Parts: sequence; structure tokens; C-alpha cells
Amino acid sequence: MIQGTGSDVGKSVLVAGLGRALARRGWTVRPFKPQNMSNNAAVTPEGGEIGRAQALQARACGVPPNADMNPVLLKPESDGTAQLVVQGRVRGRIGGRGYQDLKPILLPAVLESFRRLAADTDLVLVEGAGSPAELNLRVGDIANMGFAEAAGVPVVLVGDIDRGGVIASLVGTHAVLTPAERARVRGFVVNRFRGDVSLFDGGTTAITAHTGWPGFGILPHLACVARLPAEDSAGLDRAMTAARRPDGAPALMIAVPRLARIANVDDLDPLRATPGVTVDLVGPGRPLPARADLIVLPGTKATVADLAGLRAEGWDIDILAHRRQGKPVIGICGGYQMLGRTIADPEGIEGPAGTVSGLGLLAVDTVLTPDKRLAAVSGRCPHLDAPVSGYEMHLGVTTGPDTARPFLMLDGDDQGTGTDAGAGSGARPDGASTPDHLVRGSYVHGLFAADRFRAGLLAALGAPAAAVAAAGYESGVEDALDALGAAVAHHLDLDGLVAAAAQPG
Repeated sequence: MIQGTGSDVGKSVLVAGLGRALARRGWTVRPFKPQNMSNNAAVTPEGGEIGRAQALQARACGVPPNADMNPVLLKPESDGTAQLVVQGRVRGRIGGRGYQDLKPILLPAVLESFRRLAADTDLVLVEGAGSPAELNLRVGDIANMGFAEAAGVPVVLVGDIDRGGVIASLVGTHAVLTPAERARVRGFVVNRFRGDVSLFDGGTTAITAHTGWPGFGILPHLACVARLPAEDSAGLDRAMTAARRPDGAPALMIAVPRLARIANVDDLDPLRATPGVTVDLVGPGRPLPARADLIVLPGTKATVADLAGLRAEGWDIDILAHRRQGKPVIGICGGYQMLGRTIADPEGIEGPAGTVSGLGLLAVDTVLTPDKRLAAVSGRCPHLDAPVSGYEMHLGVTTGPDTARPFLMLDGDDQGTGTDAGAGSGARPDGASTPDHLVRGSYVHGLFAADRFRAGLLAALGAPAAAVAAAGYESGVEDALDALGAAVAHHLDLDGLVAAAAQPG
């Protein structure tokens, strides 16, 4: 089990790197995260829902994702509650204190999923959440040491030297763990080192002297990590692209309002990975830039609340001005719903029941419904004559005149769950467009990863089509995972880590 001295110390990336390195050695490897809190989720082939990071880790291991890889997923909502997903299925909404009481009840499901994964696998790589040093969360814990003790799993602790204080964070974690928990830790890894690794020899010695834990190596700061899908919006903040195109002209600018409950932010990764394209994730207090070539309204876990927040920031005025200048707007999922005339929530799914006005840029209306649609999909964009693929993950049904001009035509044999599942074979429409196709919306996440679709979209904005098409996104992710796996194998004691995993918990 890979635990960390805090959040964002690189646990997710390390699990992916270990998975790719061991898979390249011929091992059967599976990722597992007992509890995840994220609005960045993925749809599994069987129609379940897990954290996006676990889907990437499964890809690194060379296996399809499944719901057992992340049996408890919390998706924060607008009123201090979170949607609770257990073994891939929504189980309701819950508040923070209520979840604390529920954790012991969830442990059997977590262990059941773990044992199913372990039954036909050489090695399960378990990712912790946050830090085991958060003693206020230790009672009933299912994410770190509570799970490790229940499952009998040995632990490796990861510290991030890039943020400073890595010696204190590792030694301090040792200080607050119980003797039994300390004994469960087999050693540590120092992550994100910049410069000459030998300069930290004394640091490794000091950590071992204070804890008794051996070091399994120092992983340098790796440029390839920036090419992997972002786990959350913080990853996008650190990964803005160059300000100019390869030909020296100003970069195309895509503006994205950073909604408070932005979801599935990895939708934007293929755009930010394209040479000569800047993705500006605009935070509170800033207007959407007037020079933006395209505005993308992203997905959100709370459409009505984030629409109110968008208006409070004045971004609605910026979007309308952008449209009046004849420049395009694309909405994905919740962003698509915002572009319409109304959003009705008659059952109070997101909060108080009622209807709110949308931005009015598409002649469509949405009614939120309790059934969530989860489906992997493929099809075409008729306007750009390009294939697309991705997944649906949404509540609500959208109808209206502009749906007569669908953004996409999807294949009818998807494996979705929810209200639309089993609708029969044949192409089906998705989304809507204005008559001039400058305002478009879709329920499909992952659109921009389709190379021909992305190339056509950006070429219409003025990007050189050949240069855009040459930047294959999915192959770039595979190359980045290969580079990550090679770095992990080179810089860490992989044999020592495997031997530690084989030791009884």
C-alpha cells in the first residue's frame, strides 16, 4: 500500500508508474483505492463509476478498469454533502459527519472488492488517501492504516521533497503512528527531487536513523507526468501550455471558467497538450479573457449552484459578449445544461426543488432526474465529419428545438446504465447546436481526445490542421506512462518493493 505524508505528494502517479514498470516485467497488476474523494470520475466497461486516477492506473497496468478498483467514491456537491458511490453505483447523498459514522459499515464492501481483485492477481497496488497522520480521522478509517490493518497489507510511505520539509514530514508521521502501524511501514520513497540526488544522501540517512525505515529510492521530478491526465483541477493549474504557436503566431486561447464544483477536468487535457494552444482555467475574481478564441463550459457536480456562481463572477456577461463577437462556445455535460433556456430540478436532486434560467444560448431545456446515465460511447461529429468516443455520466434529460441539430451522432449499441440504457441499435443524437454551429453542447466527456475531431475543431479556430493532427493524444499518454514506468524502474528499488509486498502484513 502506497500511503503519503499528505495530499498531493504523488501517490497516484507512483502507483501508475509501479503498475507500468511491473506490467512490463510480465506481472499481473491491479490498482486499488479503498476510498476516493473526487468529482473527476470514469465509467468502467460494465457501467460502474470510479475515480479517474484509478482508471489511469488500470491503463498503466494494461488492464480494463472495474468498479472494485475504487469501491468507495465521494463526489462533493453544493451544500456540504457528497454523492456516495459504492462499488460503482450511487447509494445516495451524505454529509461529512454522517460519513464518519458510515465508514465502518462500508469496510466490508471495501474488503470484498479488494479480495476479488487480489484473487487472480500477482500484485495489488493500493493507494491511500491524504495521510495516515490525520489522527482526527483515524477512528473507523478505511482509507489508510485502518484499511491496511484490516486487509493485512504492508505499507510504503511517500514524501514530497518539492514542497519542502520532507524529512520532518516522514519523521513526524512516524512519531504519531502507533507502534503496530509503524511496524507495518516497510520503508519510504522521496518524490519530486530536483537536481543532484546525491545531495540528499544525508537526508535519507537521517530519516532512517529517526524511524528505522529503509529508503526505497528517490524519484526525480519527471516532466512526463505533465502529459498524463489531470486528477483534479490543481493539475491543470500547473500545466498551462506555451503562449505561442510553433510558427511564432500567438497561441490559440481556450478559456474555461473554473466552476466551484468543476468535474471531469481531464476533458481539457488533450487541448492543453496540443502545441500552440493555451488553456486558461479562469478562477474567481478574473474575467474570461476577451481575446479567447473558444470558451468551454466544463462539467460540474452541481449545475444549478455553479450556474449561480458563474453569474456571481460576471462570467455570463463575458460569455454573451464572446458570442456576440461571433466566436464559439462549447458546453460539456453540466456546461451544456447551462447553455440552455431553463434547468428544472423538480425533485430537489441538487438542492431546493425549482427551475432556474440558463444562459439562453441554446434553445433547449433540461429536467434533472434521479437516474444517472453511465455509458461508454462512440460515434461521429457530423459537422466536422470526425469520429469521437468518450463516456456519458450525467443526470437529466435535455430537449428543445436545437436538439434537431445534434452535436454528435452516437452508435446505438453502447452499454449504458440508467434511463436511456437498452434503447436499441442504430445511431442516436446527442447534444444540440445553434443554426450557425457556433454554440454547441454535448453530454459526452472525453470528446477532445479524438484526434481528428480536435484537429478539425482547432483548425476552424485558425490552428494549422497538420500540426494539430500530428499531436496524437492517446499515443502521447501511452508514451508518458512508458516514461514514468521506466523512471520508476530506474530510480527506485523495484525488487525491494516487490519483496516488501510479499512480506506478511
